[in-house]
Amino acid sequence: MSPYKLSGTTVVSFSGGRTSAYMLRRVLDNNDNLSDLVVTFANTGKEHPATLEFVQECAERWSVPIVWLEFRDNETGFEVVDFASASRHGEPFEVLIRKRKYLPNPVTRFCTIDLKIRIIHKYLRSLGLSTEDNPVDMMTGIRADEPRRVAKIRNRKSTSESKWATMIMPLADAGVGVQDVTDFWDSQPFDLMLPTINGRTLEGNCDLCFLKGANQVYSIIASDRGEPVRKADWWARMERTAVSSSGITGNGALFRFDRPSYQQMLDYSDTQFDMFSDHDEAIACFCGD
Repeated sequence: MSPYKLSGTTVVSFSGGRTSAYMLRRVLDNNDNLSDLVVTFANTGKEHPATLEFVQECAERWSVPIVWLEFRDNETGFEVVDFASASRHGEPFEVLIRKRKYLPNPVTRFCTIDLKIRIIHKYLRSLGLSTEDNPVDMMTGIRADEPRRVAKIRNRKSTSESKWATMIMPLADAGVGVQDVTDFWDSQPFDLMLPTINGRTLEGNCDLCFLKGANQVYSIIASDRGEPVRKADWWARMERTAVSSSGITGNGALFRFDRPSYQQMLDYSDTQFDMFSDHDEAIACFCGD
């Protein structure tokens, strides 16, 4: 049976990237009855504007409803929004940081868990679609050419969240690689229009995610030079907020401790650097597929 076939209530976790959009298209193509399908997009408020436009265009062109969700610090834990009302200045992310009183980092990525995974689960539970006795299938866009990520999910230990959903990876099961995704989008009348330099995507869905390599962050900062509101301003302000609230400059004060702060990178943005150095790879994340 096709790995894209639905077998009961199934959630497609649409990150807003090309890979998960490809996965969604394959699901639509392989199922005549879509009554059991729920498509969600969790917005952190720091997605690139092109990502929001792409999600909306997929919904409109493919006639598929996509539920837009955002984190809220209240009893419900989330709010359903849409393209027009979605946050665009990091508001949900900032509320989470202030609630946590420290910053996420490459080891403790609570931004992904709290801003995306948990609110999707809470939304499903609010509709009665997911229970501990009957968890839903959740499709995530991890490809066959990402073996470490595939193995990590297959070997993941049970958590308080995993009991509500069974993670499945139809792209990995179908042997889909990045070239398959690229070829698909090359043949489509629309695409995710993120900025590129020398043919390579400059920015991912989360505009200046701390998992990006330092040289890529510098590149994005440099591309923003002269803009009245720079992407890095928000990230630098979050680091200053953490320092101010904690009164320290160690743990909890930076998104990463192995490179300069976002403010320092802003200050250094006129310095020459080697964009997309081979030894400066980004760290893979649930947010970016």
